[in-house]
Amino acid sequence: MRKSDYTVVREPLLSEKGSDLGEKHNQYFFKVALGANKIEIKRAVERLYKVEVANVNTMRMSGKRKQLRRRVGYTPDWKKAVVTLKEGHTIEFV
Repeated sequence: MRKSDYTVVREPLLSEKGSDLGEKHNQYFFKVALGANKIEIKRAVERLYKVEVANVNTMRMSGKRKQLRRRVGYTPDWKKAVVTLKEGHTIEFV
């Protein structure tokens, strides 16, 4: 069963570091599904933003420890993808 592009790529991560990499190296950060692999991420970004992807790097981010009085819990784990676009392609976030 094929996954929807919106379930693979959840949202773009807009940060100061991400905007610097976007300008200098044509790289963009995305929050993606935990079970998504690099091929699925590449295809989803190409379809959603109409660009050509050169490379995809992924990293798994562990949840942070949160404490409220005596109760301790963790935020959920999530996955980050750094997508490098080919020359001449850019993504505009409004």
